[in-house]
Amino acid sequence: MHHKPVLLLIAHGSRDPRHAATVNALVREVRAQRPGVRVETAFLDFNIPSVTGVLESLAAEGVRDVVALPLLLTRAFHAKSDIPAALRTAPRSLRIRQAEVLGPSPLLVSALERRLYEAGLTPADKPTTGVVLASAGSTDPEAIAVIADIAREWRHTGWCAVRPAFASASLPRTEDVVRELRGLGCARVAVAPYFLAPGRLPDRVAEGAAGADVLAGVLGAAPEVARTVIERYTHAVLSVPAAVGA
Repeated sequence: MHHKPVLLLIAHGSRDPRHAATVNALVREVRAQRPGVRVETAFLDFNIPSVTGVLESLAAEGVRDVVALPLLLTRAFHAKSDIPAALRTAPRSLRIRQAEVLGPSPLLVSALERRLYEAGLTPADKPTTGVVLASAGSTDPEAIAVIADIAREWRHTGWCAVRPAFASASLPRTEDVVRELRGLGCARVAVAPYFLAPGRLPDRVAEGAAGADVLAGVLGAAPEVARTVIERYTHAVLSVPAAVGA
């Protein structure tokens, strides 16, 4: 391989300026960890550049190979529908592989723990601390089941309890789970937002965390998130290329 495929990170996009700023910080971390790979960014909505715009400019430059990686934590609607649809608009000269979404991954659980420790917890607090794993929520049952699985597996690493909560589309809400963990007898309750970037839904989680002792930050540009991106990219490069829309 004379040229490594270009890594195109596809983010959701948001009216909230913190979203694009966080995506750009993550891109910088990915570039720092893998300087030999060209990394470009596109947004599905609200922000520029668009997926179509980036693909057209890459093709015009003579780029041939692209790995499109959804900056999403679950395989919900965007990964299954929006992103493949956007990739199908690509110029024919491009060979595009769609990488898997970021989650679930043990690296992301490490990033969740990093954020909890940055917010003031220590590993010694684990047995007495209940954690609310707060995610966006989805109408897709597969996405909800994945969050429940992550909570169950993470609990086995020594926390008092880990329970999922959702900011939209599904129940329970963060504040309900904070109360539930208090009722279970956990001495301390922490809220771990399972989000890549700040925005309306993480803000809703923060409001629901008012009764908790600790609120962690979003995953953002944590080094473990960048490592997950690189793992997904590498896996896509090594796998048998499947043309999008073929």
